[in-house]
Amino acid sequence: MVATRQASDKVGGGGSPIFLAEDEEEQQKLGLILSRTLDAVAHDLENGLLIIVRH
Repeated sequence: MVATRQASDKVGGGGSPIFLAEDEEEQQKLGLILSRTLDAVAHDLENGLLIIVRH
C-alpha cells in the first residue's frame, strides 16, 4: 500500500508493507515503480491510498 502522509491515519498494521509518500506526485511515482517491480497493478482508491495488487 502507498499512502500520502495526510492519509496515513486511514491505514493500520496488517502484515502488508505501507509506503508513505510526502505528496500525491511521490505517491504516484512509488505506485508505478512498485507495480513494475512486482509485476502488479496499482489501484487508486481516491482517498489518498493506492493498493498494489497482483492479479
